[in-house]
Amino acid sequence: MTYDIIIVGSGLAGLYAAAHIPKEKKVLIINKREAFKCNSFYAQGGVALAKNEADIPYHIHDTLEAGAGLCDKKAVEVLSKNSRKVIDELIVMGFEFDKDENGNLLYTKEAAHSTERILHAGGDATGRYIHYFLLEKNPHPMLGNTRVVDLLIENDRCYGVTVLENRKLRNIYAKNVILASGGVGSLYEYHTNAPTISADMQGLCVEKGIALENMEMMQFHPTVFVNSNLAQKMLLTEALRGEGATIEDEEGRRFLFDYDKRGELASRDIVSKSIFDYVARTGSKVYLNMSNFDEMYFMHRFPNIYKKFHAIGYNVPSQRVPISPAFHYAIGGIKTDLDGAVPNIKGLYAVGEVASTCVHGANRLASNSLLEAMVFSKRAAERILATDEDVSLRHFGVTEEVMSFKDDKAKKNLLRKIMWEKVGVIRTREGLDEALEEINALLNEKIGKLLKFRLLTAREIVLAALKRERSIGVHYIKEKKDA
Repeated sequence: MTYDIIIVGSGLAGLYAAAHIPKEKKVLIINKREAFKCNSFYAQGGVALAKNEADIPYHIHDTLEAGAGLCDKKAVEVLSKNSRKVIDELIVMGFEFDKDENGNLLYTKEAAHSTERILHAGGDATGRYIHYFLLEKNPHPMLGNTRVVDLLIENDRCYGVTVLENRKLRNIYAKNVILASGGVGSLYEYHTNAPTISADMQGLCVEKGIALENMEMMQFHPTVFVNSNLAQKMLLTEALRGEGATIEDEEGRRFLFDYDKRGELASRDIVSKSIFDYVARTGSKVYLNMSNFDEMYFMHRFPNIYKKFHAIGYNVPSQRVPISPAFHYAIGGIKTDLDGAVPNIKGLYAVGEVASTCVHGANRLASNSLLEAMVFSKRAAERILATDEDVSLRHFGVTEEVMSFKDDKAKKNLLRKIMWEKVGVIRTREGLDEALEEINALLNEKIGKLLKFRLLTAREIVLAALKRERSIGVHYIKEKKDA
């Protein structure tokens, strides 16, 4: 089984890369479960972009400001200067964003943006709509219900992957491999991610000696519906607050202005930390109040949120709903250059949430993630096509390893609890030390390879958090004097 390109993951980043590879090329897209079980499917708010040339400096400024000084400015410039191009390209392909009655694109505003520059589709189903559209357009074969469990690397070149399919291991070879497998959501007890997002590729890279960076930068979404027994919580898009929804305590007080003059429109890290701190100090429950919306407008603008809440007995938008922060997005990931190439490993690329382009710095600006996935996956595909070199593929033996033991599920749940309580929104040095000790202890137990990947990724997050001594962006270390 030999290909020109293997793409690991069928979310927006993987499919957008695939869309830029001619069908004449031999391409295989590998996904762990069904194609729609990815984070892109759950993305509500929209896609940020610089609306025109004049808006580019402002989009760059807003992104750098949110990133708290840790963004790579060149990467941000690449993101913003190419933003209109990828959106126009989608539209030319036939995709339709939401428009007004005159056929003009509808832009909305989200937290920390200086202007309305977020496009949306299906009201509150932007990721789902784009993902379905790209699935329909995809010209390449897909291999589902298959996990990548090894990268075939020798002499600093990647020659393909080992997959687990129907409980059997086999190698699939390729001149180039694009990792587009998503973030780390399943590491946390409460998150908004698809259930398939389990930090496999990051842990595999640790095992292979491939650099990860900014792994301490884990973003928590401030407005997530909490009354659910599932680990995956229902996201309440930032666009709600961008269009006037408010956050309040049990008495109806908008307490966020005590922390930041922007209130609900402060950046995600500030809003999440403020909610955690306020609840810890007061014991109050926190709610999202959406009563500023007309019901008919809300029903059409946020149809999925409307249907889901009415199905469980909440009369939105007139009735407020309980919220809490939950893990949402991995800012850090596999280190890449501006074309998605992994340094020092020929033929290996990473795009989307699994990668670190340093676009987001210490805090991702709202709705820049779908944009980043498209801009950099397109660049990776173009780089591969431009450097289409002849590669003599080497063949590797398959190393038989136990993928999981019966006790691994309980250990996964313990890991989620450790990460949520000690490596979450507000961290302490003592808690991080305890988390590291507990993760190392789990790594020394009899565990399967899949759990080992999760633990290696979790340990990288903890080590990076301990190394960064000062609070910045989403990484907040609570000192004893702050207690």
